[in-house]
Formats: sequence, structure tokens, C-alpha cells
Amino acid sequence: MQYSADGHSDGAVTAPQPGFLASVFRDLGVEGPGGPDLPDGFDGFGGLAEGPGAGGPTTAQAGPSSDVPSDAPSGAGAAADAGGGTGVGTDEAVAAHGRAAALTHHRTLAVQAEHERLADLLRRAALPVSAMDFESQLRHYEPRPFPAGGTEPAGTDAEPRWEDYAPAEPPAADPDGSPARRLLDSGYQRELAQARLTHQRALREWRTRQAEVGSPAGDESRRAHEQVEQARARAVREYNDSLEECRRAYRLAEPAAVESLLERALAAAETSTQDLPAPCRAVFRPLTRTAVLDLDLPALDLVPSLSGYRLGVDGETLPVPRPPADRATDYLRLVARLALRALQAADAVDTDEILAGVVLNGWLREGGGGEPLCLLSVDADRDALARTRLLPSAAPSAEPDGEGVYADAEQDEALVRLRQLGAAVTPDPYARAAVEPAAVAGPAVPSAPDLSANEFAQLVRELLTRGGLTQWSVRLRGPAGLVATGEGPAGSALPGRWVVWASRGAGPVGDEEIRTLAEAVREESAERGLRLTTGRFTDEALDLTGEDGHQHIHLVDGDGVSELARTHLGLPLATAH
Repeated sequence: MQYSADGHSDGAVTAPQPGFLASVFRDLGVEGPGGPDLPDGFDGFGGLAEGPGAGGPTTAQAGPSSDVPSDAPSGAGAAADAGGGTGVGTDEAVAAHGRAAALTHHRTLAVQAEHERLADLLRRAALPVSAMDFESQLRHYEPRPFPAGGTEPAGTDAEPRWEDYAPAEPPAADPDGSPARRLLDSGYQRELAQARLTHQRALREWRTRQAEVGSPAGDESRRAHEQVEQARARAVREYNDSLEECRRAYRLAEPAAVESLLERALAAAETSTQDLPAPCRAVFRPLTRTAVLDLDLPALDLVPSLSGYRLGVDGETLPVPRPPADRATDYLRLVARLALRALQAADAVDTDEILAGVVLNGWLREGGGGEPLCLLSVDADRDALARTRLLPSAAPSAEPDGEGVYADAEQDEALVRLRQLGAAVTPDPYARAAVEPAAVAGPAVPSAPDLSANEFAQLVRELLTRGGLTQWSVRLRGPAGLVATGEGPAGSALPGRWVVWASRGAGPVGDEEIRTLAEAVREESAERGLRLTTGRFTDEALDLTGEDGHQHIHLVDGDGVSELARTHLGLPLATAH
């Protein structure tokens, strides 16, 4: 409805674009223009319909005319009178529905932008990382020449010679003719004159440069340039020397050097997703040569919770929530890519193979001062990392779809590779379902409970291998310990074939486990058995090994393990806390 300057209606109605109300009525569940559910008196395009009961022409066509008195009923007024005064109210309802539809569309576009950003993050988080090893960090010094008037460095250019500018003599038309006649050729004389001018100009410029070099201002400029170049060369040399010192410390497995290299590599891996902060800290434990990485996971609200908005029957804008499983899957996809990227960065930088394994924990740190939640934990040794192609090759948009959200979660390539590494992943991040971290980033000399399963297995193998037990083969391994076989050469501290059962825990080891180990020794056709624990043995177990038939079973308790670590590794195993 249009209004005049005095605030009174002029009887004209501005109609929306054709098809606008038709789309609104479709959203409301009614049929299009002319359908049986269309309100009486409307044509579906914002005006009143013509025909019986319409009360005259459409509202969009009706309006004030100079030929019609202002107090005469216009087309819209006639329609309102014929319709019992319902035209104005219907127009207001249509306008309200239009505003609601526009708001619904605007909010849906905002939700779509959130989905597009998430898809872009998934793509960029899977980009390969560059290796940040020592060779790639070396700097190279390239001297910059001293500019002298934009030409070659002063003092290095030679005096221009006429021979370099003289044109070639013209060929002789008559071999028997005089050489003087060839020099009278007009074209040759013009080239000769131009060459003389060019040579004289070059000679003047050269003499000017030489004079500038010998001037006090030129000498000062050259000295300043040389000082800058010497400072540049010195800075590059000092940086490379410090880098070489770090490399020496890294090869000696000094924790500070290893952690510095790892954190530089982890920071470089984040360059493709700088708008998604996911810092990762590293702690190196030389006792087990394992790096424990703590990765801060993105906030849960990063993944959109809505699919969009829809227009309700009463004209209200209603949100359309996503299925919780879909949202959880998208979050785990992103988390899996961030974890794989961190593992790849740590593996790529360790060119000297200092690391025996990597433990990565993904922590959700929410505001409010609450305890962080571990939603993901990976315990991978070097061999497992070498066998795994860490980053997915396909873009997220190319991944399989259409088989249900649970099928997508199981088939997501990044999650599949994490599970191949034995990762523990939360089943529902939005329910705050935490997992047990494989290891915690504690002190450099941890206690047995702080070790991951791979760390404990690596520690036992390292101790017994240095004791003389070679040809190590792990048969069973779990969080509590492992069972393995090994063989030591004659004359070593551990000669013959052995069955090793190592465990960690506070509970004592009883005689029943000693009998079980003795049976395993017979089944493996071994000569001796070794029962190793970070705890202690009961008196019955100690008495049993002194009897006939069990004297080939040897026992090592927690104090013995700590002493072996001190002897062979130079680092004792800390007591449990």
C-alpha cells in the first residue's frame, strides 16, 4: 500500500516480484497460482485476481488517477468493499510472510557458509606437510654486488676499447681495387661515425665512475656496503653453527633439542590452517626415546549444528537441526586429519631416527576452568608410522557417501588409518565421552604407570637386548605387558632361547603365573623363562623358583628393572606415584 505525503493511503499496492508469493504458498503447503488452496481474491503474484468476486482489476493495476476524484472509490477500495474489507488485512499477512521467507533464506545462507568453511578446513587439514629437518633449515649466503650507478660493481669494469665498438669494414667489390676506395663507402662512414660517438660516450661514463670510486663519498658508500655484507655473512654463519650444534644435541637425544625440532615441525604443519588454531606441544622421554604430543582440539561448535531454516505454517522461522551422528562424524573427521598431520610432521622431521615411537593425545579444553577431556589417543612405534601413509589422498568431497552416517564414519580414510595405528577415539564427542590417554606428557624419567604400551615394550626390549638377548619376537602385547621370545648367543649374560613375560602393575605376582610361564617355556621348546614385573613377587612365587622343575625360571622385580635401566640406559625408572 502506498501512502501520500499527508499519511493517507492513495489506494495503490506495490506487488512483489512474479512468483514470489507462489514460492511462499508452496512453503506453506498450498498449491500455486490459481490452485484450489489459493486465498480468494489473489492471483498468486501479489495482486487481487480478476473475475467473479474479485471486485475489479488487480490491486497492482489500480491506483489514483487525475481523472478520478480523490473521494471516489478506487479499484483497491472497490475490491476492499466488495470483499468485505479483507484486502488490507490480506496484504499485511502476505507482507509478513514475505519478510519471514526472506529472513529464513538469509539464515539458511549463513548456515551454508558454515558448512562450506568446514569443508574447506577438512580439505586444507589433509594437505601434505613439508619436512622441517636440519637440512631444510640451513641458510645460504649470496653476496650482493655494490651498485655503482646501476652498472657493474665499481673497480671491476675495464676501460671501453675501440675495438669493441668499431664496425666491420665493407667487403671489396673489386678485389684488385685500392683499400682506400672501400673506406670511401658512404654507409660504412655513417656506421663508423656512430660507433665513434658510442665509444666516446661509454668512455666518459667509465671515467665518471672511476672518479666517483676515488671520491670520499664513494669510498664511504663502498665501506658501508661491505660492512652490511659482512654482517649478513656473519649472521648466516652463526645461525648455521647454532643449527649444527642443535643437530649434534639432537643426535645425542638431548630432550631440549629433540623437543625444539619437533615443535618447529609441528608449528610449520599448521600453516595451511592458520585460521584454525590447533597448537601441539612435544615432550621427549629419553628413557624410551618416545615423543608425547599434546594436541589441542578445536571447539565443538566449529561443526554446524543446523542444516538450515524453514518457514513454519504460522510464518515463523524454524531451525532444522542436523542428526547428532552427522555432526559427530564431521568433528571426528576434522580431528583425525589434524592428528594425522601432527604424526606425519613428527615422523618426517626425524631423519636421524632418534624416536622409537610417538604418543599423541587430543585434548578438548573448554572454558570455565574445567578439566580437559582426552577425545583421541594414538600410541604408535616407528615401524607402524613407517608402514602407514598418514594423510588421506582424496579430498573430503570425493569420499564415499550415501550409505548412512555410520557407514561414512567407518569408511572415512583418516579415521580408518588412525584405527590401524591402534588409536582410541571417542564414540561421541558431544556427549563428552573421553578415552584413556595412552601416556601422559610427564617427566623425562617416568614411572611404569606413565608409560604407554609401546613404551613399556620398547623399554623391556632395550634392556634385554643390551643384556645380550637378541632375535627378539613379540608374541602378545597389551596395556598391561607383553610376552616375547628371544635368543642369546653362547657366552652372553642370557645364553640360549628364552620366553619373556613382562608386566607392569602394583599387584604382586603369585606362584600360579610362574607355573604358567613354565608351561610356555616347554611349549616354545625354550631353555629358560624370565618373569619381569615392575611390582613385586609373593613369597610363594619366590619359593617355587627354588624347587626342582622351576629353577630355569628367573625373576626380576621392580627394583631389578630400575637397576637394569640405570645400568644399560643411564636413566633409572622412577617409582610409581
